[in-house]
Amino acid sequence: MLITQSAGKFLKRNSSIQLGNSQIDLSIPIVMGIVNITPDSFYDGGKMDDETTMLKAVEEMIREGVGIIDVGAVSTRPGAENVSTKLELGRLLPAVQAIRANFPDIPISIDTFRSWVAVRVVDEIGPIIVNDISGGMLDSKMFETVAQLQVPYILSHIQGTPKDMQDNPEYTDIIKDISSYFAEKYKKLTKLGVKDVIIDPGFGFGKTLDHNYELLNRLDAFKVFQLPVMVGLSRKSMIWKALDITPEAALNGTSVANTLALLGGADILRVHDVKEAVEAVKIFCEIKASIK
Repeated sequence: MLITQSAGKFLKRNSSIQLGNSQIDLSIPIVMGIVNITPDSFYDGGKMDDETTMLKAVEEMIREGVGIIDVGAVSTRPGAENVSTKLELGRLLPAVQAIRANFPDIPISIDTFRSWVAVRVVDEIGPIIVNDISGGMLDSKMFETVAQLQVPYILSHIQGTPKDMQDNPEYTDIIKDISSYFAEKYKKLTKLGVKDVIIDPGFGFGKTLDHNYELLNRLDAFKVFQLPVMVGLSRKSMIWKALDITPEAALNGTSVANTLALLGGADILRVHDVKEAVEAVKIFCEIKASIK
C-alpha cells in the first residue's frame, strides 16, 4: 500500500523550476490555485465572470498561501465541447493581464493546449507556465513552441480528448502505460530543449473510478522520473462519486485525497480551495520533519 511504503522513507526533493529570472522552489510542496474564467467548468463555471470577482478570488488565494495561479479559459470537463482560439484568447488575455498588473510577483500558469495561445500570453505578460492537459496531442506545435519560449511545461496524461475521454478508457497496466507515455514525451521535449518539465498523471482524464484510485495508490512510482509531479484531484468525480455526494460537498474528500497524494510524492496540488490544501501541506511537512 502507498501509505506504508511512503511513510517511512520520504525522499528529499531539492527541485525547482525556472520561470524567467525567478526560481520556484519545490523542495516543499506548493499549491496551485485554479482560476476558471469559463461559463461551463464542472465545478466553478461562471463564478469568475467579471474582473473584479476574479481579482478578489486571486487576492484571497495569495493571502491563503498559494504558490501559482492557474488560469483557464476553456473547459476540459468530460464531454466538453471545444471553443475557438479567438474565444479562448478573448477570455484569457484580459484575465492574465489583470492578474499580472495587480499581483506582479505571483507566478502564473495558463491552462491551454494551444501553442498560439501560449505565444500570445508570453508576448503580453512575459514568462508563464504552460499547463497542457493534452500532452501536446491536440496541437502538434506545442512542444517546439514551449522550447522556443523557454517556459516551464506541465506534461499531462490523457487518453482521448475531453469530449470522448470517458467513453471507455482501458489500460494494460495504468502505471506502466502512463510511464511509457511520459518517457516518450519527455524525450521529445528534452531533445527540443525544454528545460523545466512537470508531470501530471491526469486524474479523471481518460480514467475510470478504479483507474483513478489505482493511480493515487501507486503515485510514488513516478518518482523514477526525478521530475516534479503535479496532481489535480480537486472536487473531481472520483471523489464525489465514491462518496455519493456532489462536487460542492467534496471539499473534505478532496483534502483526504490531496494528503494521500502528498504522501505519494506530489510536489504541486492544483486546487479550487487553497486554504485547505495549504493546511494539508503543512501537516504533511510536520510528519516529514518528525521522521528521523
